[in-house]
Order: sequence, then C-alpha cells, then structure tokens
Amino acid sequence: MTGPMLPRDRCDFSAIVDRPAMKLPGGARIVIWSIVNLEVWDIGKPMARQVIPAPTGIPLLPDVPNWSWHEYGMRVGVWRFFDLYKKLGIAPTLSINARVCEDYPRVAQQARDAGWEFMGHAYEQGPIHKEPDQKAMIERAMGVIEKFTGKRPVGWLGPGLTQTLQTPEYLAEAGVKYIGDWVYDDEPTTIRTAKGPLVTLPYTVELNDIPMMMVQHHESDHMMKRAIDCFDRLYEESKVRPKILSLAVHPYISGQPFRIKFLEAIYDYVNKFDGVLHWNGEQILDWYKGQMAEQSGSKP
Repeated sequence: MTGPMLPRDRCDFSAIVDRPAMKLPGGARIVIWSIVNLEVWDIGKPMARQVIPAPTGIPLLPDVPNWSWHEYGMRVGVWRFFDLYKKLGIAPTLSINARVCEDYPRVAQQARDAGWEFMGHAYEQGPIHKEPDQKAMIERAMGVIEKFTGKRPVGWLGPGLTQTLQTPEYLAEAGVKYIGDWVYDDEPTTIRTAKGPLVTLPYTVELNDIPMMMVQHHESDHMMKRAIDCFDRLYEESKVRPKILSLAVHPYISGQPFRIKFLEAIYDYVNKFDGVLHWNGEQILDWYKGQMAEQSGSKP
C-alpha cells in the first residue's frame, strides 16, 4: 500500500455480536471511565469554544469574554472536580494539554498528587491539522508531561478528537499505547499503524459536556439524564458481555455551580449498582491486553 492508511485500512470490520465476550475481574459488569479535560486557550489565538458570540458575529482578537469563561474552569470549576473525585475515591483520566503543566502548574500538581492518570492531549488546544510539525508537537507534549509527572503517558486524545491520516504513526512512534479519538465501539479494539499496534478505547462524544451543553444547548440536567439512560441500557447488556461507559467533562462547563450537582448525581446513581468499576484508561488498556492474550492462548 502506498500513502497513508485510511481508517478502514487500519482495522477489520467487526460486529460486536461476533466477538468472544471478555470478562471483568470478580464478576464485575461495567466500567465507568471518567475523563476530565484540561486545556490551555492561547489569548493570542481564536478561542477553542465560544459561550458568547462576538456582537458583530465576527470573532475579534483578543477574545477576552470566552478566554475568561474558560479561565473560570481552571480557577474555580476544576476544584469542584477535585473535591468530587476525592470524596468518591476515584482517580480519573486527565486529558491534558501539556502546556497546562507550564501555565497552570498548581492545577496539574493537584491532579498529579491525587494520582490521576495523565493522558496526552496535544501541547495546547487547537486542531491537530493546523500543526506545522505534528510529529514534533506530539513529542513535545509527551516530553513535557513526562518531565512533570515522572511518567510518560500511555494514552492520547487529539484536541477535539482531531487526527490526520498520519497521526496514528506519529503517536505509536512517540510511545502512545491507546487513543480515545475513535469513538466507534463499546469495547477496546486494536488498529494497525506502520509503527506498531494502537488500542482504541471507547471515549465519547455523546456523554460529553461540550457537544451536549455548548453545541446542542441542553438544560443543565440533560447530561445526568442521558448518562443514566446510557448506564441503564449498558448495565442490562452487561449480563451478556461487560461494558464501558465513558464520561467526559470540562471544568468550565460541568464545573459551573449550576451543573456540578448533576455530575455528582450520575455517580450517586451508578454506585448503587453491583459490579461497577471505576477505572482509568491505562487500567482498561491493561485489562483488554490481558483478555486478548487469554483468548489467543498467549501470555499478556
């Protein structure tokens, strides 16, 4: 094959009903994968999101209103997350722009000290397609996080889930083991790259507060309702095969005082059920690799 691989070249189609069912330890039925997203929005560039459009409809720089809306999440909203997850005894995955470690070391240190998993999320927030040297940016991001935490990330989520056709090769070469950008399954899968395999974990754009709140403009309790509906169905299906429910939140959205109680209510609900595990991405990766090795009769 010449040229970069298309997504369909990287993996064979697989209907979920045709696969052997995996097993969670201890008879567990469902994994809740909580992902907190921390980003840096450069005041010199257009903002990654807008909560309030420019009065003329034409974005102008600097965009102080939307920059400061995001800044609220780092100054206030994320601390509501820290309190919540400490109370729950959950150490979520942190999808983090590496620049957060430089611009917001107080926040990054809190996550590191709490034992959160750091997942690469580019150097700063912006479409990966606009990176003049994507490979160098990935290496920079991984290096900054590794220096800050003492451990190289094993996971990666593109900003806005963006990838080019070459991105999987760059990620595998940089030491990434799993990605969250391919939201096409309920279970982990393995995709091919010229630099070795990558595992996809079932991240979400549906149980994600950006599209739900900032794009679709739902009421504050909608994420709770949707998450509970999703959990109920997945928990029922987990009688047959284990399931993974991903929940993606941002501190400038779900960390707002009028939304945080609905995030808390999701965990209150799911924790009433038996067989619910709260794992980070690396734990899901290790479990999946072990299951694949067991099914193939080899050692993980």
